[in-house]
Amino acid sequence: MLTELKVNSVDDGVVLPDEASLYLTAIEDAEYKDDKIEFWNNVYGFDMSCIKKQAMMEPLVDTVDQKQIVTNCHLLKTMDISKMVLGDASFTAPFKLIAERDDYIHAFVAYFDVSFTKCHKLMGFSTGTRSRATHWKQTVLYLEDVLTICEGETIIGSMTVAPNKKNPRDVDIMVKYSLSGRRCVVSRVQFYKMR
Repeated sequence: MLTELKVNSVDDGVVLPDEASLYLTAIEDAEYKDDKIEFWNNVYGFDMSCIKKQAMMEPLVDTVDQKQIVTNCHLLKTMDISKMVLGDASFTAPFKLIAERDDYIHAFVAYFDVSFTKCHKLMGFSTGTRSRATHWKQTVLYLEDVLTICEGETIIGSMTVAPNKKNPRDVDIMVKYSLSGRRCVVSRVQFYKMR
């Protein structure tokens, strides 16, 4: 016997967490980048640099030490999860990252905060590097360039995020960035695929 599945809308339902914010910052990470990315240039005497490009396209989900942060954190987007519709997960957001010290930048780092605003007491948590650790980590997007940046200099750009057309569980990310500093001038577009 077949039963018909009915979908009922509930006007007074609650989705928790109901609000999420995505942030971006930049870090110095020479040691890890050398170990995991530059490693492909010489693998026990063999040039396997063709794999390096693929390794660069895959964001790393890991814990970043707050001492590695070189810039401010920029809010990319805030989403009301309870009101999201198909297509809301795709967006382009501009960013402006200002160096807090003289250093090198090897990667951008994305993280999110969530809020439970519909509870009787406002609650939430952050997955940021300066917050108490959770089982969630940060997403590291390694750069092809090593940026030399001086305190007060600015990286400007935009990040585009969208579900992959072939597999909507994968996320396609495009980052455009530019720096016109005293020691470094660069403008680049990089593509990433989060699986």
